Amino acid sequence: MLRLFFRILAVFALAIAVVMAVIDATRSIAASALTFTPLGESWYSVSPDTLNQAQALIQRYTFPVIWDPVIIHILTLPGWLVFIALALIFYVVGYRRQRTVLA
Repeated sequence: MLRLFFRILAVFALAIAVVMAVIDATRSIAASALTFTPLGESWYSVSPDTLNQAQALIQRYTFPVIWDPVIIHILTLPGWLVFIALALIFYVVGYRRQRTVLA
């Protein structure tokens, strides 16, 4: 049951990655140059309150040092790249190995 949950999360993360990649591709075609939208910019345009709440939550309940070097670096990466990485991680966690039958 838990593997199914991680597989579903992988599909959703992959779907979000494809949507973000299509948006970046459209912007790149319009600008006639390669354009990548950082995850933080996309998140801020969708819901700035949740971004601020996430920052406060991470700085208050975990190590405050994590926000500046780690999370800020992740938020500057292209959104589609982050969601592809999440999809891969969720897929690996939910992957079921094929059993080999010894004859």
